[in-house]
Parts: sequence; C-alpha cells; structure tokens
Amino acid sequence: MANEFRPRGYRPIQKLKVILAGLHVAVITDFSVAYKVILSVPVLGATFLFRQWIDVSLILLAMGLMLISELFNSALEVLCDVVEPHQNERIRVTKDIAAAAAGLSIMVWAAILIIESVRFFKVLKWV
Repeated sequence: MANEFRPRGYRPIQKLKVILAGLHVAVITDFSVAYKVILSVPVLGATFLFRQWIDVSLILLAMGLMLISELFNSALEVLCDVVEPHQNERIRVTKDIAAAAAGLSIMVWAAILIIESVRFFKVLKWV
C-alpha cells in the first residue's frame, strides 16, 4: 500500500542515509549502544586479521543481534514515553519485556565475545 506522502520509487541512497542517521543517533545518544560497539570492534578486527572467517561471521552475527535488539529497545522506550509520559503499569511491563529481549541478546553477545577473546589470546600464546 503506497503512502500518499512518500515519493514513489525505490531510493536506496535515501534509505542508506536514514539507516546511518539512526545509527549515529543511537551511538551518540545511547551509551549502552556505544560501549558495545567499542568492545566488539577490536575482537572483530583481530579475528579478521587472523583470517578466522567463521569467527568473524559469528561475531558479526552476535554484534548485529545485540545492536538490533538494543535499537528496538531504545525505540520502544522513546515511543512509550511519548504515548504515556506518566507512570503506567502496562507501559512498564512493555518496557521490561523489551529490556529482557535486549538483555538476552547482550548475554549471547558477551559470551561470544569472551570465547573469541580467549581464543585470540591462546593464538598469541598469552594465556
């Protein structure tokens, strides 16, 4: 169903700009997103450097899952605050469920990052 306010046609450059703008806002304004990206990049770079492609894929998948869930959680919290600025039990439950989803993805991400870091240090014979 076409929206009468949107221009017709597929605009990949415009979509990419929107994606990058959303990521920029998330990383700059949400510390929980920023520090996870900062922790992931060195491990991802190390596995890429040693050409461990399965490990790179696994870290990218975990990082993507974590970032997607964090972004959805942040967006849902902002939306809930706009819809109901006052205390509301249903809004609290909604935010708690979104936070639980983000928390589970963070646990998976952290476990993979720890496992891959230990493997990396074993390759360097530091452990």
